[in-house]
Amino acid sequence: MYICFEGIDGSGKTTHAALIAGWLRDNGFSVEEVREPTDSEIGALIRRMLTDSDARSEDKQRIFALLFAADRLLLDSKIREEWADRVIVSDRCYYSSLVYQGPVDWVREINRFAPEPDIVILLDIDAGTAIERCGGTDEFEDHSFLEKVRERYLELADQKGFHVIDAARGVRIIQRDIRRVIAPHLGICTGGI
Repeated sequence: MYICFEGIDGSGKTTHAALIAGWLRDNGFSVEEVREPTDSEIGALIRRMLTDSDARSEDKQRIFALLFAADRLLLDSKIREEWADRVIVSDRCYYSSLVYQGPVDWVREINRFAPEPDIVILLDIDAGTAIERCGGTDEFEDHSFLEKVRERYLELADQKGFHVIDAARGVRIIQRDIRRVIAPHLGICTGGI
């Protein structure tokens, strides 16, 4: 089972992915936690470049699209083979590239070998609240930019059938809703959630 958390910066992906991974372990599952960019050399390069002042430029976005696609290829064999008996909980996947980078058809093509998640949880939050959570210090923490990305996420969620969770609420309520989505897919009783 491959579960992916998506959403704009500040939506709570990292927090909720970690909490779900812990909950799954508590329920007896072997779990592998993944984040994008990964800890690979490509991922380290991406993280360094994300802090550049021109990180949102069209040229940099194309470069990011290629680097993220390469980083995902490193994950592919692990997800399909090495971790096949585990539940994968990912903080982002290739859907992030579809909403952050472009053009969309090209991004789809360069990610055609990327693993497809079984469940996608979209943590939806307005840009203003997300920026407050993050502190507004990152190049990507721009209100109009994040609102456009949020709109693209919601369109993609509609097309792909993502589970959209209101991420503007408290952590425990959000966790309850996420667990109610995931539990039936893994045979976990939802009575105590």
